[in-house]
Amino acid sequence: MNRQNAMIIAAAVFIGLIAVYLANSYFSGYDAQQEEQLKQTRLIKVAVASQPIEFGQPLTNTNVSMTDWPAASVPAGSFTKLSDALNNRVALRQLAAGEPILASIVSGTDGRATLAANLPKDKLAVSVPVTVVTGVSGFVRPGDVVDVLFTRQIPGDHAQGDDKMTDVLMEAVPVLAIDQVNDSSNTKAAVARTATLQVDTYGAQRLALAREVGSLSLALRNVASQPIGAPMRTVTARDLSAGRVYVAQRGSAAPARARAPVARVAATTPPPAHSGPKMTVYRKAVPTDYEVHGAY
Repeated sequence: MNRQNAMIIAAAVFIGLIAVYLANSYFSGYDAQQEEQLKQTRLIKVAVASQPIEFGQPLTNTNVSMTDWPAASVPAGSFTKLSDALNNRVALRQLAAGEPILASIVSGTDGRATLAANLPKDKLAVSVPVTVVTGVSGFVRPGDVVDVLFTRQIPGDHAQGDDKMTDVLMEAVPVLAIDQVNDSSNTKAAVARTATLQVDTYGAQRLALAREVGSLSLALRNVASQPIGAPMRTVTARDLSAGRVYVAQRGSAAPARARAPVARVAATTPPPAHSGPKMTVYRKAVPTDYEVHGAY
């Protein structure tokens, strides 16, 4: 074998080794890709709501079932065993059909649904009385957002019974429940006696005091409407008219205004009537009498 043939054989072996390496790399990457795809498409069983479940409704075999779910996207807190999901639990909020059952939205073992379970941290639930008028004719329902209006007597010694003023006490307050109903899917208007609002501690104090001092009314707000942040003006009876007619003071108890001193003039005896001769002078047919005190 001459030198030229040896070089050709060596080059062929080198190229063959490179081809084998590239082929191994390709097939190794392909196998890894296939394994990742299989992992992504691998399904596991999770518990889901087989039909709509209302707040406080127990989880049973009729409303919960197991279904296949991609392993890579299983929500945290899911139940992979039906027995774990049905362990005397109740729903803490409304569930839609097909929604996964999560530990955060159901009660614990032998638990019961409570309004407190749905309250955010540092929030309180406070109920206020409402009527067909103050409750917007029953159209305020759980899940709505309202402004709270506060009407009370105008303070002051001279204020009368009909001297009232109204302030916007709170804005954009979530409604948790109407009477004993806290199902946000129940949108049918209903006249109620109480509305339960979600407020902070300071807001709860204001509502409690306002109930004793005056009357509260609810104003329904669009859920997408945010407060403008500007201070609200107080509305009184004068704002109900285009004019500015009002009574400044009432009664006789108002203090008298200071007056400038008036000079007093002593009373004098009028001079006696003249009994002597008189002379009448006519000017343009208008007579004028003059007294005559002496004659020459």
